[in-house]
Amino acid sequence: MKLLAINPGSTSTKIGVYEDLNLLFDKTLRHSVEDLDIFPSIIDQYDFRKNVIIEALKENNIDIKEIDAFVGRGGLVKPIPGGVYRTSTALLEDLKKGILGEHASNLGGILAYELARTVGKQTNSFIVDPVVVDELDDIARYSGRPEMPRVSIFHALNQKAVARRFARERGKKYEDFNLIVVHLGGGITVGAHKNGRVIDVNNGLDGEGPFSPERAGSLPVGTLTKICFSGKYQLHQVKKMITGQGGIVSYLGTNNCMEVEEKIEKGDQKAKMVYLAMAYQISKEIGSLATVLEGKIDAIILTGGVAYSELLTKWIRKRVAFLAPVFVYPGEDELQALAEGVYFAINGEIEIKEYI
Repeated sequence: MKLLAINPGSTSTKIGVYEDLNLLFDKTLRHSVEDLDIFPSIIDQYDFRKNVIIEALKENNIDIKEIDAFVGRGGLVKPIPGGVYRTSTALLEDLKKGILGEHASNLGGILAYELARTVGKQTNSFIVDPVVVDELDDIARYSGRPEMPRVSIFHALNQKAVARRFARERGKKYEDFNLIVVHLGGGITVGAHKNGRVIDVNNGLDGEGPFSPERAGSLPVGTLTKICFSGKYQLHQVKKMITGQGGIVSYLGTNNCMEVEEKIEKGDQKAKMVYLAMAYQISKEIGSLATVLEGKIDAIILTGGVAYSELLTKWIRKRVAFLAPVFVYPGEDELQALAEGVYFAINGEIEIKEYI
């Protein structure tokens, strides 16, 4: 079975062709500002990006007619349970409308469908675990103010792919385990996975949980309120403080963890304290989710690009290993995660769901 996985970004489109789960070809297709500026919205880019993908396949002697299934990164659709979804009419309409916002990932499902349609295989086009996956227990939605319910936005694709991989390696199903999965990247999300559902997770985009290389995480609410009404900052500036210019970059002027570790190796005590504080906050978040799972935890899994940091993972392990065994799956291969989801769905190991 040949699969084409598509992951659109703001200025690039990553594609990968797989035979079963073996990568045959991958490429990052870069798009210049001039290429994209002519389109009124992100969704208007899909025809342009589709043609770029077709051309790239031709240049690398890959016949699109031989592709059996097409999968795109899930976008900002309505909150849905995790899984593999066929690109239905309803799904395509919501991606085009951007019902939860405009984002390049909205193009994923559309491109998968449009490319599949060119070879008459549109029923074999899918999305997998978009960032809006919502499986929260009702009790987890309470924030303390009815106007501000907690919402589920997290690294669902990577968290669930790694959790399934962990289960397969043990000859079991994802649904057989209680896991705490920690995605360590530019943003950090920590999810409580109970029998295949993420019943609680911090919203790492809007400012919950530990701080990360470029996000502030949970902030003192009183101080944040005073800043908002101080007259010194506009809304977009405060948002930048929370996402983009928060966390490590706000303390050290870099969001690159390798640079931080180099500073630490040279004896920079401030860099060490900031990095240690991030590990401390991540560990606290893991500890809080241990109560959500009532202490019944089969494993704690650390994943994402920053999980390559042996220093950071060592500090986290030291604080949380008493709760459960800690496993590290460094990196975030989104194309592989997309391909795995569809491969196991078509082979009957994961349910293919319908978006309504």
